Amino acid sequence: MNRKYRGLSIIYYMWIVLFIIVPIGLLFYQSFFDIYGNFTFDNYISYFASGNYIKMTLNSFLTAFFITITTLLLSYPFAYFLTNSKNKEFLLLLVTLPTWINLLLKAYAFIGLMSKNGPISEIFGMASTGLLFTNPAFVLVASYVELPFMILPIFRSLDSIPNEYMIASEDLGASKWQTFRKVVLPLSMDGVIAGSQAVFIPSLSLFLITRIIGGNKIITLGTAVEEHYLVTQNWGMGATIGLVLIVLMFVVMSLLNLRKDNK
Repeated sequence: MNRKYRGLSIIYYMWIVLFIIVPIGLLFYQSFFDIYGNFTFDNYISYFASGNYIKMTLNSFLTAFFITITTLLLSYPFAYFLTNSKNKEFLLLLVTLPTWINLLLKAYAFIGLMSKNGPISEIFGMASTGLLFTNPAFVLVASYVELPFMILPIFRSLDSIPNEYMIASEDLGASKWQTFRKVVLPLSMDGVIAGSQAVFIPSLSLFLITRIIGGNKIITLGTAVEEHYLVTQNWGMGATIGLVLIVLMFVVMSLLNLRKDNK
């Protein structure tokens, strides 16, 4: 049986090599060439010496942070309600249903909702200017897109908590708030950390929603990579920014996993 599984694992390792290691290696190789194909270190020097790129990096982190916090604030109460619902399977289907729809279609649907005459702009009292092409609009749409990836891990972690823990807590005289704060919340932190990883990391490199909903007013590292590859044709600089994004993602994952291990 061990030999059998060892043989099957070759497919897994081939997948990692072909679709993870090789693309990263190509990015690393391309990052050492300028727009004319000459070998250079100028791409890295330009990135770390440029105030614009540093500001763009901080803006990407800040935007991803706001998206993660917004998604978490919406997801945790819903996941908590979901665990106590009699129709868990049906509600879970409704949660995952938006992921079946193309991202581009969802983004364009929000253009109509957030335009000057759209219902969301009227609700927020922005009918004269519209909510479109603003930071709140971008965070709202990105949070909507990422919502299922935060709800599902939190729900799984909440649903796995034995009901006997809550009963024992109440028998010992704890209030519902104390039970939630001392029992439910700590035991669900694995789901919160997993959901935060699933939302924060992709949010660092968003560019499609940034262009459609944010217009040219929101510039992140993701839009910078798109700009260098599709507009300026400076693939070396685009590869450099892409590598910086990958490193930042690994750093975030390591910090969150460290928090989980020290829990």
